[in-house]
Amino acid sequence: MFLGEFQHTIDDKGRIIIPAKFREALGTDFIVTRGLDNCLFVYPREEWTQLEEKIKTLPSMAANARAFSRLLFSGASECELDKQGRVNVPNHLREYAKLDKDCTVIGVSSRVEIWDKAAWEEYSRQSSESFNEIAEKLVDFDFNF
Repeated sequence: MFLGEFQHTIDDKGRIIIPAKFREALGTDFIVTRGLDNCLFVYPREEWTQLEEKIKTLPSMAANARAFSRLLFSGASECELDKQGRVNVPNHLREYAKLDKDCTVIGVSSRVEIWDKAAWEEYSRQSSESFNEIAEKLVDFDFNF
């Protein structure tokens, strides 16, 4: 399980440090792809395979399913950690997430997310203001907090 929030910078070559506590769970190679809300999703191989299987069950005749599948898979890249615990984020993904220098790396249960620091701060601020409302809407999912 991935938990926590970490501040890092992305260098001129597009490399960012993956927090040490995430590295073992990610493994030596993993998938980085477009995420929702203009961040990047980072999946261990096993989680990626499970997600792939779920997406295969979406109806291919549905335009939204095709669009989602296309964007997720076409943006995906197989990545590896270097000896310093960094990943080289492909240019098209850096552009998508608007990663320039200061970044926030967060753990979100089964995946890691990489955000532009300012974008994460704004998203976090807005979501925090409506945290109670969001939780109330999730009652339909039968969560017990």
